[in-house]
Amino acid sequence: MLFAQLAIAGCSFEEAPEVRAFDGHTMGTTYQVKYVADQPVQASELQAAAEQALDDVNRRMSTYREDSDLMRFNRLPAGGQAVVSADLVELVQISHYLSRISSGAYDVTVGPLVNLWGFGPDKRPTKEPSESEIEQARARIGYQYLEVGSDGVTLTKQRELFVDLSSIAKGYGVDRVAAEIEALGIQNYLVEVGGEVRMKGTKPGKVSWRIGVEKPSMGEREATLVISADNKGIATSGDYRNYFEVDGKRYSHTIDPRSGYPIDHKLVSVTVVDDSTALADGLATMFMALGPIEGMEVALREKISALFIEKAGDEFRYTSTPGFQPYVLSKPE
Repeated sequence: MLFAQLAIAGCSFEEAPEVRAFDGHTMGTTYQVKYVADQPVQASELQAAAEQALDDVNRRMSTYREDSDLMRFNRLPAGGQAVVSADLVELVQISHYLSRISSGAYDVTVGPLVNLWGFGPDKRPTKEPSESEIEQARARIGYQYLEVGSDGVTLTKQRELFVDLSSIAKGYGVDRVAAEIEALGIQNYLVEVGGEVRMKGTKPGKVSWRIGVEKPSMGEREATLVISADNKGIATSGDYRNYFEVDGKRYSHTIDPRSGYPIDHKLVSVTVVDDSTALADGLATMFMALGPIEGMEVALREKISALFIEKAGDEFRYTSTPGFQPYVLSKPE
């Protein structure tokens, strides 16, 4: 699960009267679109197109809608097969790529473990699950048992699985909205869904769109680093807000499916820049599961533009890959 950790900066009406905006609710979170009104298109038309795109994504991929394409597939027994939409197949293929490069640390079938540890719709536990309970949950997961047919439109489950694409869907929604408003002639915009962002072009006066990466703390929300990435998707994942404590021990909401246990490392936040906001979304989640050492190894090997923020005593340590550095406009002191 990802959080709204990207604070949009420098986009007020007072500063840029030709910048217009609309917003709303989607996927259990909020969205907003800011754009330069330099084309003869009505705001109502843009918003209708954006909301239709988001509704389409939700209708296919939501795990909160029993009638979604994904939930119909999830209800199938082991060996079940279904013809699904091309975009649902695309996200499954992205998830398989992330699972492969992370050696299984990222797995969209991890739901039974997430529920067991109290971060799903089931009741939060009052004690740590037993090894037996963890092993029983692990027997119901496994991305390798989710297959895409050679026809490109068929999904098959070789095991009784529950697929949850929420770690990619918001980013994919951003990409879909961006494509829809571009089709209507808008080329200078910033789209945000639940903290995942895509920006393109500039504001009036050739001023770049900018966003602030939030300081990973429980106190007042503060942008600690400002970045700009033209025609790119940007996503952040962190675990410093979603956790619970039992007997004084803190449990992260990010579960490593390889062990069956919550992650236990010093990485608190990851921001990724990529051509695809959907992929950036999934990569940020993947890196949180991997941790700072394994994560950085994968980021460097795959040439991913990423920023890692680690807890170092009472301070934070910022480490980025070479590909991320050109997007940074201001750095933390």
